[in-house]
Amino acid sequence: MITDIRKDADSRMRKSIESLKQEFSKVRTGRAQTSILDHVRVSYYGNEMPLSQVATVAATDARMLTVTPWEKAMVPVVEKAIIASNLGFNPSTAGSVIRVMIPPLTEERRRDYVKVVKGEAETARVAIRNVRRDANNDLKDLLKEKDISEDEERRGQEEIQSLTDKYVAEVEKMLHEKEAELMEV
Repeated sequence: MITDIRKDADSRMRKSIESLKQEFSKVRTGRAQTSILDHVRVSYYGNEMPLSQVATVAATDARMLTVTPWEKAMVPVVEKAIIASNLGFNPSTAGSVIRVMIPPLTEERRRDYVKVVKGEAETARVAIRNVRRDANNDLKDLLKEKDISEDEERRGQEEIQSLTDKYVAEVEKMLHEKEAELMEV
């Protein structure tokens, strides 16, 4: 029973870390990364599709992405989707290839991104702590039902706390790395 609670908590905390990684990938740095366009949705024959499912996205150099739609008719639709994504990009089309220049970040914009990243990290820490709270409540319920002893409950809470500490430390490490990446000129 306690191991089931611990495994569930571990799984849910790991999902919080994965979610944080996704959120961090959306925050752009000065370099061109294909993940910048991951959340762009394109209208493809009446369905909203991720850009990666209708085109090939590649980073040609540090400041430019190229988007090559699989169908020539999709070029203007993809271009409009990139403009509408509010990422601040102004794509230019040359035949069937869309070039997206990544403008360099100003110092002020970098600091704004650091604030956004810190907010995302705090959200992840709160989610991890909520998982800890839920797991501890499950342990207390087992104790009330007399399914486990007080010593087992205390041991279970210590295991959950060590899991929490491990995942919060991972969030801190990810935050530190992303901050350094954002402030790099």
